[in-house]
Amino acid sequence: MKDYLTLAETSEIIGKSKETLRRWDNERILNAVREPVSNYRVYRKSDVQDLLGSLFDDVVVDEVSNLVEPENEYSVLELFAGAGGLAIGLEKAGLKCVALNEIDKWACETLRNNRPNWNVLEGDIKNFDFTEYNGKVAVVTGGFPCQAFSYAGKKLGLNDARGTLFYEFARVVQEVQPAICIGENVRGLLSHEKGKTLDGMISILDEIGYKVAPVQVLKAINFRVPQKRERLILVGIRKDIDLDFEYPKPHHKIYNLEDALKKGELYDCNVPKSNGAKYPEYKKQILDMVPPKGYWRDLPADIQKEYMGGSFYLGGGKTGMARRIGWDEPSLTLTCSPA
Repeated sequence: MKDYLTLAETSEIIGKSKETLRRWDNERILNAVREPVSNYRVYRKSDVQDLLGSLFDDVVVDEVSNLVEPENEYSVLELFAGAGGLAIGLEKAGLKCVALNEIDKWACETLRNNRPNWNVLEGDIKNFDFTEYNGKVAVVTGGFPCQAFSYAGKKLGLNDARGTLFYEFARVVQEVQPAICIGENVRGLLSHEKGKTLDGMISILDEIGYKVAPVQVLKAINFRVPQKRERLILVGIRKDIDLDFEYPKPHHKIYNLEDALKKGELYDCNVPKSNGAKYPEYKKQILDMVPPKGYWRDLPADIQKEYMGGSFYLGGGKTGMARRIGWDEPSLTLTCSPA
């Protein structure tokens, strides 16, 4: 295991913000040091272990359960469905998916292949009318892109969102009138346009009859998913429904790459063999030189310069370049690109 943790890694492990860790550094609660090779400010893993040793225990008893038995049969309409990750999660929670909308033809092919019984509405959401689902769907969900609005005034209305995909999300919610709507987005939405974009979305949902629960950013690693993925969750509850919404409780145990790919607690078999992405031979030779958990700075100096080219002399850590993941850590956030 590597000896040092970055600020982001330490923040994730301890569950404290980066600002708190910087304050702790000033107060000498947990001191940052200079990593010998890169000269970046990092934390000794031994120091973090001394401070919060229980987080590094090999055996963690996880007694947290978020299992809820549904009292009725609930249905969901999924927008911006992608390959169906959110829809499958809802399915596992006991909700029946009545229809999914997605514009990407390959994603639609994946949806139909994995769930032949699903009603996949392929095409641009702007071309669909969803009023036929009014009164028939309990939940509308969607991971709409984060787009800025034009601010005509302090309190935005639905018309102010025209031209954005959030407008389409809100339009469908207004047409269908579900009990609950759930939006998913990247953490950056919190600070997008200095928070105005999120405030605008909340204002629009309020206008069309939905009270938004306190917004939270949930981390996949806290919910038995071995991936460092953070997503902002926006939950709107129709105002005529008296409901105190609660987010799921985070699990204590964090799973890693080995748990994701090999038979164990999460899966009853090893991941099937796959050819995967084909790297050029040169890139494969470079990656073979990088140790697990390493990246381009772990290469010999002359190869660093050759591999990185002009970006070698630019600022920033570029920690994703020539990056390899260790078996004993969660995966990085998976993106839509297989490269």
